[in-house]
Amino acid sequence: MFYAECIDIPGVHIFQKNRMKEEIMNQTNVKIGQLRDRMKELGIDAYLVPTADFHESEYVGEFFKCRHFLTGFNGTAGTAVITMDKAGLWTDGRYFVQAEEQLSGSEIKLYRMGEPEFPTLDEFLEEELPVDGCLGFDGRVVNSELGYGLQNLLQEKNVTINCSKDLVGEIWTSRPAMSCEPIWSLDVKYAGKSTVEKLSDLRDAMKKNKAQIHLMTALDEIAWLFNLRGNDIVNNPVFLSYALITQDEAYLYVQKEAIKEDTKMGKEVCAALAEAKIQVKEYAEFLQDVAALKNEKILLECKKASFAVCESIDASCRIIDEMNPCATMKAVKNATEIENMRKAHLKDGIAVTKFMYWLKHTIGTCDMTEMTAAHKIEELRAEQGNYIEPSFVTIAAYKENAAMCHYHPSDEVCKKLKPEGLLLVDSGGQYLEGTTDITRTYALGPLTEKEKEYYTIVAAAMLKVSTMKFLHGCRGINLDYTIREAFWKRGLDFAHGTGHGVGYLSNVHERPNGLRWKVVPERQDSAVIEPGMICSDEPGLYFAGDFGTRTENLILCVEDEKNEYGQFLKFEFLTKAPIDLEALDTRFMDDADIERLNTYHKDVYETISPYMNDEEKEWLKHVTREISR
Repeated sequence: MFYAECIDIPGVHIFQKNRMKEEIMNQTNVKIGQLRDRMKELGIDAYLVPTADFHESEYVGEFFKCRHFLTGFNGTAGTAVITMDKAGLWTDGRYFVQAEEQLSGSEIKLYRMGEPEFPTLDEFLEEELPVDGCLGFDGRVVNSELGYGLQNLLQEKNVTINCSKDLVGEIWTSRPAMSCEPIWSLDVKYAGKSTVEKLSDLRDAMKKNKAQIHLMTALDEIAWLFNLRGNDIVNNPVFLSYALITQDEAYLYVQKEAIKEDTKMGKEVCAALAEAKIQVKEYAEFLQDVAALKNEKILLECKKASFAVCESIDASCRIIDEMNPCATMKAVKNATEIENMRKAHLKDGIAVTKFMYWLKHTIGTCDMTEMTAAHKIEELRAEQGNYIEPSFVTIAAYKENAAMCHYHPSDEVCKKLKPEGLLLVDSGGQYLEGTTDITRTYALGPLTEKEKEYYTIVAAAMLKVSTMKFLHGCRGINLDYTIREAFWKRGLDFAHGTGHGVGYLSNVHERPNGLRWKVVPERQDSAVIEPGMICSDEPGLYFAGDFGTRTENLILCVEDEKNEYGQFLKFEFLTKAPIDLEALDTRFMDDADIERLNTYHKDVYETISPYMNDEEKEWLKHVTREISR
């Protein structure tokens, strides 16, 4: 296995880097000029380029990275707007440093979202667009909420919308092809429920909503409903698709080349679809079929659909704008999925425990980088049966890099590891048995008192959910404080949710459940916590320029006692891997914290030790030993 090294030859490296950056910025300005030429031809005064595909996916395939192509900024969130004399990029605090670096030297200005001195996207467009002007965007990649919001905002200036042109696509001469990876069938022994059963449940939900037709555009929900998976988005086993469901028929819109009928896998897909009486149509036909609907009651979650989809619906139809029923149904894992998820986390725990053993015994003996660690944990997961791919790009962040929540190393940018300080590794895997996500922060050698103190507070806070007991009806907003209490009483906080929902062999971020202390509408993760739901539990602390620490387990909601007050619930840890005792300072733990840690480590040892060799087992016994104050 090749492990990347960071080589920096003083002077030469800096010169080459600066020349490369200058060339990229020149190309960016040329692209903006080309875009403006097309805008002028079409009478468009401002053109908006979001970070999106046709399905409002969190991550997108290479074909859809128009904003990255145009601006050079490759963060996962951001919106560009180009006018005839201005160019701007809006992104949030996670990416300010990265965006400043990647936009530097181009004419694109960074507009820092959430900072009062910068106008919002709405304010900018309202100010810059002239009366009787025209706003352009590709309606297939702009969600309906944004599209109609801008349309209403700009009404007073009589601004028209041109949503029919993919202008970036027109100037992107070397654009990658749209992904068309093979679709494969997920056996019911993994899915736990047949497509026929799921369709029956969905149709019952449609009846409750008095809907005749349900339009589906979210890739993870379509994949779940039809018990199919694909590989059109890296780390998310989904495929480009739409669905149209009636009470009697079901239509799946895919690129037909993705179903290889002359292969064993393709034949299995065809047989499964035929058994469920699902008709397959060409992906590109969806919008025209939607436009042909007349006088129908259509169940459609508009904020998950594109502006183009909503604009295609005839005025004679009535839209029932509710959350897609499949979003809630798939969040509550069935008994088979739960049992399989336990198996997936056993495999993952073995891999992560072996990684910790390797890390502790290798650091300081050879040259290592953040990329070395990222490659190694992937290698160890690949040794586990039914492993498919990572569930997201591994975050391996050493020292000050760990203070950036969304940092991940690359072959070009990574830090050398030394036998000192903290290394944060946030990683996960996709197995046939399910999806995993785990963060551990490791002591590579001597630590400062501050590092130990805050590492301990974080680890103890994460473990608190193991003794949490709550009544059914609670939402994540009710539960978040239990974890966050240790931070707030010290005047500390972390600027992300405590936890997100996790899919089953699906997206690692899944709505509608999560743990956070305030409602964030765009996250759509404030649902009642139900038995069968899986969340992450990942508090952290981050100190810019110094270090960061985060500890994360996945948790399963299960039933506890039921009495005259109602049904009580609790959480079960799915994740089984040691928490590094070398970084702990028990002065910052109370007796309950220590008991929770010892109980967890006892379970980790009993679960994982049978899969270790003799040396690893002896080491594991030591690193999961009972501790006291």
